[in-house]
Amino acid sequence: MSNSYRSQRRRKQRNAGKVGLAGALTGALGIGAVVAGYVALKPDAEPSSPPAIGAQESTQGGGAVTDAPRTGPTLNVTTPEGYGYGLGAARAGTDDSPLPGSTPLPKGTTYAYAEYVLTNTQQRPILLDFPADLFLPLKYVPSSARKRCMPQPGVPEDMCTLPNRSRITARLNGSPGLIADGADKLMPPGSSYLVRIATELPVSARIDPADIRLYVWNARFTSDRKGIEVQMPERDSESRAGR
Repeated sequence: MSNSYRSQRRRKQRNAGKVGLAGALTGALGIGAVVAGYVALKPDAEPSSPPAIGAQESTQGGGAVTDAPRTGPTLNVTTPEGYGYGLGAARAGTDDSPLPGSTPLPKGTTYAYAEYVLTNTQQRPILLDFPADLFLPLKYVPSSARKRCMPQPGVPEDMCTLPNRSRITARLNGSPGLIADGADKLMPPGSSYLVRIATELPVSARIDPADIRLYVWNARFTSDRKGIEVQMPERDSESRAGR
């Protein structure tokens, strides 16, 4: 595993490991002042729990407003700090430029992506985090990238997760924009956003979208570090079963 990849994993864990609440919030939110506090890992400290793989991004305010897509069953997870998130997988696919900044592709390859609804299930602002990782069959990963495709306990042995990026692309059902809190972004109470997660390395253009799946595996969200699938809507499950 390359040093840059280890650094990417540590950077996300340091960001995800911050403990913070919103600063004073007034006006339209109408929820009184909240004291902010942070406990951050030192730059040279080892992370206290396994780092998630994907880099984190967000649009400044949370993107355009749209209706929520149809999703599979909602998976609810809670962090050690008590932040509660709901995740509902919407769809998966391939695209030559799934996110801004995607680099040109070699012939015969593409990027894999998935979209899911991320919800703050609490009545308080919580830290924006991206709990899900994208998994795909190893057979669709070019040989040059296979050392960077990481398996995880609880996920089928023939599947692994490549370095990836997550980005909010839309606010759902009238949700307000994200709240800026220093370098962090907070999700307002009850808000929902559409998140797109995409591989940063190319995969075979032969990949079937039905083979692209979402799992939550990081120790911040699962007590036993075993991957939990965020299931796609039933029509996608039926497509996989019929293959």
